[in-house]
Amino acid sequence: MKKRRTLLQCLATLLLCAATGAAQEQTTAKEYVFTTRPFGMKLSIKEVGPYMQAADLQIICLLKHKPEGDVYQGAAKETDSGLGGILSTLRNRGKFIGELGETFLFTPIKGSIPAIRFMIIGLGDEKELSLDSLRVVGRIAAREAVRLHAEKVAWAPVIRDEGNTRIEVGAGDCVFVEQMLHAYDTEIRLQVEGLSPEFRLKEFVIEAGPAFFDSVVKEVGEGIEKTVAELGRQDPGTYRK
Repeated sequence: MKKRRTLLQCLATLLLCAATGAAQEQTTAKEYVFTTRPFGMKLSIKEVGPYMQAADLQIICLLKHKPEGDVYQGAAKETDSGLGGILSTLRNRGKFIGELGETFLFTPIKGSIPAIRFMIIGLGDEKELSLDSLRVVGRIAAREAVRLHAEKVAWAPVIRDEGNTRIEVGAGDCVFVEQMLHAYDTEIRLQVEGLSPEFRLKEFVIEAGPAFFDSVVKEVGEGIEKTVAELGRQDPGTYRK
């Protein structure tokens, strides 16, 4: 009887482990990792929201606050909820206006979302939103990641989730990545010349929704190739005169 009970317990444990493994497999986020690794950094597109991704630094963008009310849907809504409403509270109280390039950094409450630190970068007035806005954000993201020594960074524009369809998602992500790499290249060169403390990014995740995943992979991939080629042709001279 005792041997039979032990056998049944072992079988139950094995079934539980198998079920758990299957559940984990089903919930694994879809991800495309680019074979090109500029500066040895892992770059990927991942079908995940900013409230779900583990990172040293999670970055999102928010449009300038509207007194009549900001839009929160999809990932923007889930992220605000996961953070205990801090995004909407900051905007409604005028503590984060969302001017283009404005930043706000905080540490999420333990157990709220997986990211260790969270940064908002302003996109400015919705009427003036353009690809240039995302180019600015890309440069800021790289420099802030280096300044904060965040080895693993994740970014989501969440523009669609604020109700704005002005910019095609893949195109926006592409120019962001291009400028992020250009800015990071400058940071590396400063470090090599002893003008900045040494630090290297290890991983950068671009978060994308299911409807936009394929177009983001395509356009960001083209942007990476273009930028790597441009960096290879740039002036190798030092910044010090």
